[in-house]
Amino acid sequence: MNLNADFSKRVVVHSEEIDWLASPMPGVDRRMLDRIGDEVARATSIVRYAPGSRFSAHTHTGGEEFIVLDGVFQDEHGDYPTGTYVRNPPTTSHTPGSAPGCTIFVKLWQFDMEDRTQFRKTMVDELSAPVDGVAKAELHHDAREVVSYLEIAPETAFESDAAGGIELLVLDGSLVESGEQLGKGAWLRLPDGQRLNVSSQKLGAKVWMKTGHLRFAAAPAV
Repeated sequence: MNLNADFSKRVVVHSEEIDWLASPMPGVDRRMLDRIGDEVARATSIVRYAPGSRFSAHTHTGGEEFIVLDGVFQDEHGDYPTGTYVRNPPTTSHTPGSAPGCTIFVKLWQFDMEDRTQFRKTMVDELSAPVDGVAKAELHHDAREVVSYLEIAPETAFESDAAGGIELLVLDGSLVESGEQLGKGAWLRLPDGQRLNVSSQKLGAKVWMKTGHLRFAAAPAV
């Protein structure tokens, strides 16, 4: 399956307007944003766990990165409440689920295969003081990519010319980009060489952003 697999094009998905699709595990549904592959895939998705649902134990051969959008994600390593950012690099394993239910934004098979750095962070705890109306937390930085969390004040402009592509998810509030309104749940991906110019609206915006990584986009090496 190929979905939004041309990384040379701008893509916007208003995720809260698309249908949930059942995963192979009962009680776990997905909204697919981009994908190369079938059940083993380089994938970006929003995944919803019904209360009491669990995935079977598995190893992340290509790594897993996620943020908890609502509820509490759980595995044998602990509880991950709303606003937690997690990196589980290649070779890590767990048995995920959620007793109360949760929704996560997750990226699979998008790691350097030699990466072994595993961690979790509460995104707001990493925020710097605002500069020109934008408070920023750098969640992860390596030779391939930079991952950030932004809180943009109301009616504030933000721009980036980062090389290697730009991707963002609106966690709360709204932005305008290229004349298009991006509300909560909107996912934007810009190709390498395209500049990001956004403006927040009256309520401001909270945004997850990744840059640099699209140079390395490829199907899983299965």
